[in-house]
Amino acid sequence: MGFRVVRPDEFDWITRPHEPDEPARHVAELSDAAGFAHVRGNVWRYEPGAKGRRHRHPVQEETFVVLRGTLTMYVGDPPEPQEVPVGSVITVDPGTPLQSVNHGDEELLVYAYGYPPESEHAELLDSAV
Repeated sequence: MGFRVVRPDEFDWITRPHEPDEPARHVAELSDAAGFAHVRGNVWRYEPGAKGRRHRHPVQEETFVVLRGTLTMYVGDPPEPQEVPVGSVITVDPGTPLQSVNHGDEELLVYAYGYPPESEHAELLDSAV
C-alpha cells in the first residue's frame, strides 16, 4: 500500500511504569500501525507533573513535536532545561542525555520519532529532576 492513516481514536494507549505517587505517562506506539520502515514513532501523553526517564541513545537522533501543552526537555550533561511550547520542535543528537517532563497543569501531548530506529534499549541515567 502506498499510504497509511492512523487516527487518534485508533491509538492503543499503554501506561508506562511509574511510582504509585507519581503522575503517569502513556504512549501510543505508531511504528507498526503506520508501517514505518526507517524511523520509530510514538505519541506520548504526560499527565501534569509526569516525567520520563533520563536516557541517551547511542545511535538514534530523536525529534519531538509538541502538539499540546509545554514540554520541558532536560538535555546534555549537566542537564539544561529547555522549554518547548506547543507547535515547537526539539531535536536531540545521538549520545546526548535527555529527559522529558510536564511541569504544566494541563496534559502534554508530544509526537516523538527517532532515526535510525534502534533495536536496543537506551542507556538509562540518573534523573535530572
